[in-house]
Amino acid sequence: MTTIEFIKSALEMSKGWILGMAADMQDAPLTFPTPNGGNHPMWALGHLTYSEANLTQELIKGEANPLAEWKGIFGQRTESVADADRYPSFEEVMAKFEETRTNTLAILDSMTDEDLDKPSHAPEEMKDFFGTNAQCFSGVIIHFAFHGGQFADARRAPLMG
Repeated sequence: MTTIEFIKSALEMSKGWILGMAADMQDAPLTFPTPNGGNHPMWALGHLTYSEANLTQELIKGEANPLAEWKGIFGQRTESVADADRYPSFEEVMAKFEETRTNTLAILDSMTDEDLDKPSHAPEEMKDFFGTNAQCFSGVIIHFAFHGGQFADARRAPLMG
């Protein structure tokens, strides 16, 4: 297995895992994972989608994030809120995730294993984590694992209402 094949496999596995749990929550996407809050599935899926576009479009390709308008609701250091009017529809977020993942895989398909070692467009303060294209793809994969537990916890949370 090449490194490209490994990354593709990890991206597909993480997609199946997250979207399976997200689908379970489509009727209650603002369910907080704990009684003390946390990141509900709507925020987590939007955040993962926005962040993936950031890592691949901005840091790997050096282009603008096509989801830049989501920064204020799904960007780093934003918080989940229980106000559905603040977010796009769950269906729109799911569709944007699919579109973003398709773009991510197209970027990956355009590369060789050697391209993975090339420097990314990460700003200096991010180079330790995202300094190469491989580190950016790794960041996408790890990020899904990080937020996956929030989906799992939200599925187990008692629904209020």
